[in-house]
Amino acid sequence: MQDGVPGPLRADDPQEISGYVLRGRVGEGGMGTVYLSHTRGGQPVALKVIRREHAQSAAFRVRFAREVATARRVSGYHLVPVVDHDAEGPLPWLATHYVPGLPLDTVLDAHGPLPTSAVLRLTGCLAGALDAVHTAGVIHRDIKPANLLLAASGPWLLDFGIARAADTRTLTTAGRLVGSPKNMSPEHALGRRLTPASDVFALGLLAAEAATGQHPYGRGHALAVAARIAGTDREPPRLDHHPEPLRRVLRLCLAARPAERPTAADVAELCRQSLGTDGGRDLRDFGGWLPDPVASAVARIETATRPRPTSYTPTYVPTVRDPLAADWPHRIRRASAPE
Repeated sequence: MQDGVPGPLRADDPQEISGYVLRGRVGEGGMGTVYLSHTRGGQPVALKVIRREHAQSAAFRVRFAREVATARRVSGYHLVPVVDHDAEGPLPWLATHYVPGLPLDTVLDAHGPLPTSAVLRLTGCLAGALDAVHTAGVIHRDIKPANLLLAASGPWLLDFGIARAADTRTLTTAGRLVGSPKNMSPEHALGRRLTPASDVFALGLLAAEAATGQHPYGRGHALAVAARIAGTDREPPRLDHHPEPLRRVLRLCLAARPAERPTAADVAELCRQSLGTDGGRDLRDFGGWLPDPVASAVARIETATRPRPTSYTPTYVPTVRDPLAADWPHRIRRASAPE
């Protein structure tokens, strides 16, 4: 993948997964490979195929099935829905709607920080998405720039791979913390019980980084940053260089004590008020919301991922199982224009 545009398939890649004709490679990671495909109706999907070594683990398959079940419990604006999956086949896979956009970390590396208005807008929309997550009784636990896509239709939250029900008491696996150390809340870094307030803290970290390109707890090894986060009650981050009203949002989200942080719904409302919007309508008005270089890169991805003819005939046409699939085009249109 170059500049966010899916790359060509490799010689050893399959041409098809369960009837989904593969059009290109979106990315590859420790869990597996993500491919671009399309439904029969022409809607793009991101199809994540799990690596064979993981597929051979019964414990992993249980976790994978739980990931799918968790993702299906949650729906709302700015949450990328699961539309199909197979947790029992030789290689488990998961299909979500494909969002033609760039991860926030890629944008920060290539184009620098975002304008304050864009940061408030993405923070408010992401807070609204987290409100839906928390209402469903789920904690995301991995809010970070790599899991936020910036698209013409707004910001979209990805990856419920380590999400867990809100009543789960421990968040460690085989004695190690699960999550991204640089994006953990203090209680997460200390191995304590998490609540939805942990996601709100991580949202504050993401917003601060989006506004400056720098992590609010400084540079260094991920575990060193996590240690500084864990000690935030003694040495909170300096936020003086952030302009108001963003500074207020950050200060509230990054409160050391979970009980002192606002709810995700409160953060969304605060961002709406900070933008001077009326009734929440303009929070999802994304006309010109991205800087021109980012918008141009996103437009190239949109062009490259449109359906195109193929000479390959699938063994059968996939049937999308999730009823949210039918609503997805309308949801994007509603999110792209004022209501």
